[in-house]
Amino acid sequence: MMGPDKNIKFPLENYERLCFLKNVVKNPNIIVGDYTYYDDFENVENFEKNVKYLFDFVGDKLIIGKFCMIASDVKFIMNGANHLTDSLSTYPFAIFGRGWENAMQGKSYPHKGDINIGNDVWIGYNATIMAGVNIGDGAIIATNSTVTKDVAPYTIVGGNPATEIKKRFPEDVITKLLELKWWNWDIEKITKNVQNLTGNKIEKLIQ
Repeated sequence: MMGPDKNIKFPLENYERLCFLKNVVKNPNIIVGDYTYYDDFENVENFEKNVKYLFDFVGDKLIIGKFCMIASDVKFIMNGANHLTDSLSTYPFAIFGRGWENAMQGKSYPHKGDINIGNDVWIGYNATIMAGVNIGDGAIIATNSTVTKDVAPYTIVGGNPATEIKKRFPEDVITKLLELKWWNWDIEKITKNVQNLTGNKIEKLIQ
């Protein structure tokens, strides 16, 4: 055996609350890597419902890497939620038309960019990730956190707004892990290393 089939929707037999996410999402602006899973208390179809304000006309993307773990009720707030903040009013007059359609002529709503989630990232229950945030490989987002700024690789953050709690490893180990990029290895090599990947001795990884 070389691990579960990455192209199956439900990798756990007789359990349909955990899915390999790439096989569930339908929106082309949500891009998900192999083996990333989503676990929902009710229905895995809730994932796309929790990607908020993802409008085609805005054009932003939610990009999630490989081997990520996403808990129930995690929310992603996309750029479609943004309003003007340096104007006298934040109200979106133009969307209602009827004489207000030119309210945004020569102006544009704030656009903070895509949300990018790295590889091997664990996002805890009910966390919220804001537009434009980049979360590095190996990061952990604590339950109920609101992430408004970028998260460095292999960093644990929590709170509202989320702040750094600690690094998962010393800097030299983080550097080596980022060089190894184990999530890009072929599945045979990953399978040979699963016991080492669940340990904490980087020198034991089979090259």
